[in-house]
Amino acid sequence: MNTLLSYAARSAFSLAVALTLSPEARAAHAGHDLAPATAQQSQPARLVAEAPLAEPLARGVVVIPYRTENFRIVPAFGVAARDTFSRIGHLHVTVDGAPWHWADASGLPLIIAGLPAGRHSVLIELADPSHKVIDSQTVSFDVPNVGAGH
Repeated sequence: MNTLLSYAARSAFSLAVALTLSPEARAAHAGHDLAPATAQQSQPARLVAEAPLAEPLARGVVVIPYRTENFRIVPAFGVAARDTFSRIGHLHVTVDGAPWHWADASGLPLIIAGLPAGRHSVLIELADPSHKVIDSQTVSFDVPNVGAGH
């Protein structure tokens, strides 16, 4: 558990650094406004994930921009939230087919640091507050060998 908390803290720090310092990361998030709170019920909720940003990836940091359509990413969990609000939820993120995932409710690009060099895949699932998966997309990429530092 401490390893997972340490990983989460490093990821949060990486997010802050990338969004603060990287013009490419800021540009990727620009224009990805929140989905309207009242989406058209006739339109399906959809996840659109993009390829990782090239500049951070060259340094070994994976930044995956995404957006949702007819769905809002918010930190609301449980059946009560699902029954009270429609078209809200969070992401489930799984790296390289791991048997576990983490939930992301930030609405910001996903940032993953510390992956070894080589081919990787990230499964991103759009989930309602009760964790029912509504849509998903897999993003595959190659992390270059960048040496010991970031």
